[in-house]
Amino acid sequence: MTPARFWDRAAPKYSERPIGNMAAYEAGLARVRSHLTGSDRLLELGCGTGGTARRLAPHVSEVTATDISPAMIAIARTRAAEESVTNITHLTATLEGGLPAGPFDVVAGFNLIHLLPDPERDIARIRDLVKPGGLFISKTPCLTGLFGLLRPVIGAMRLASRAPKVHFLSPARLDRAVTAAGFEIIETGNYPKSPPGHLIVARRV
Repeated sequence: MTPARFWDRAAPKYSERPIGNMAAYEAGLARVRSHLTGSDRLLELGCGTGGTARRLAPHVSEVTATDISPAMIAIARTRAAEESVTNITHLTATLEGGLPAGPFDVVAGFNLIHLLPDPERDIARIRDLVKPGGLFISKTPCLTGLFGLLRPVIGAMRLASRAPKVHFLSPARLDRAVTAAGFEIIETGNYPKSPPGHLIVARRV
């Protein structure tokens, strides 16, 4: 099953699933907002059903919210219209194709990097979407240490088409990948702390 097909099938239930740790989500979101300005053009990769894009939209000039799944994008468009959020453009796209021409002031990927085909390569691709001096902001679940015991469980779920491919990344590996791609990290944090939801704010150098 292709990743797009997996997420299309998951979209209805995903759209109704509550955020697991709302306090950590809000804390991380506050840190993200602190780096935005009202003139920013923001590109969100892997926006899902668009909840975070809608929360960030009032704090920037415009948002381009993209996802691999047409079903996720359809839900995101509907909810933006229902909430009268007018500065978001929703697109079905991936790093391989369909993205609008950049560069952007800010490129964001929340709960995305561990799902990309090749995290190090794809972070390097993301750099080309960020203007010089612009920001790359990500938050990634890091399932290392004891959480690595989930590998066989997720593997079995993948065989049953009940889970996507997941990379078991550590915060240190993510930091190294972002730096190697040509960014200067200006802030990190874990929201939540366990398993780490590793937030990185990095400036393109």
